[in-house]
Amino acid sequence: MSSIAIHPAVDSGFRATDAAFTGGTLVCNCASNPVKVRIKGDIAHNHACGCTKCWKPEGAVFSIVAVVPTASVEVLENGDKLAVVDSAALIQRHACKECGVHMYGPVEREHPFQGLSFIHPERFQESGWAKPTFAAFVSSIIESGFDPAKMDMIRAQLKASGLEPYDCLSPALMDYIATWTAKKSGVLAA
Repeated sequence: MSSIAIHPAVDSGFRATDAAFTGGTLVCNCASNPVKVRIKGDIAHNHACGCTKCWKPEGAVFSIVAVVPTASVEVLENGDKLAVVDSAALIQRHACKECGVHMYGPVEREHPFQGLSFIHPERFQESGWAKPTFAAFVSSIIESGFDPAKMDMIRAQLKASGLEPYDCLSPALMDYIATWTAKKSGVLAA
């Protein structure tokens, strides 16, 4: 069975994480005047994502994406190069207009993830961030042109890499969304 390029951070074997990781600086791909965004604090829910909206490195089938509190995101340099990719989307992905790298994506409207920003941790200058722990929206790679006949192979490769494949988010995140929704509707006490 041949290997599929999941993502460079997965395919190369993930480096050890640092329990004391306290954030760092995300940098876009521009050779000159790159966009730099500081993240204060650690990341959460790092995962491989197969959706068609997330930025992916050249040749990768999945992105690597995590969340941080939006309050911990600060644009340090060249913020004038950022533009929102799709203003109608839930995640307001701010991408570099020159190289296309998504730098951060806050959730601003009412939603269980409101107040969080999605980031691509492989863009950190620093090492030690938490490794991805699951794969989300796996079937969505078909929407990008991936051969549906190879889905069993991709799921097996994800599992072999330690990433449980889901066609939504992880059970813990789906429980969080359902709990938020139940409290909002009054079915559960807030």
